[in-house]
Formats: sequence, C-alpha cells, structure tokens
Amino acid sequence: MMTPRLPRASGKDVMAALTRSGFRLVHVRGSHHYLEQPGGGRLVTVPVHGNKTLKPKTLKSILDQTGLTVDELLELL
Repeated sequence: MMTPRLPRASGKDVMAALTRSGFRLVHVRGSHHYLEQPGGGRLVTVPVHGNKTLKPKTLKSILDQTGLTVDELLELL
C-alpha cells in the first residue's frame, strides 16, 4: 500500500490538529510553540510563522516527534 503524501499545512494548521489530538500548549518562545504529549512526556516544537506553509522535512520531523502517521494527521486537519 502506498503511503499518502504529506499535506501542505501551516504551523497554525498543525498546532490546531495536534491540539485536537490531545496535545497541549505549554510554552511559546518567539515563533516556536512547544506542545506536550497527552499524559506528559515528550515536547514537540512547532514553528508558527503566520500562514506560511511548513517545509516537508519540518512537517515530517513533527510527525516523527509526535508518533502520528500521515493518515492520522490528514484526519485531524
């Protein structure tokens, strides 16, 4: 089965999707928003530069940090 392509999404879109999946915002430093996984533990950094689209490598890194798949992210967006 083919892996779906990464969506084009802004930092704001990814923030909203992660919040819907249970992550909570714990800290903001400049344009970097730090979210904590449900139940504590790992911090995930999401760069938010207005509505600017995240680069594919950045989005892939965020997915790796969260443990979400591309399909799960697509459902949350």
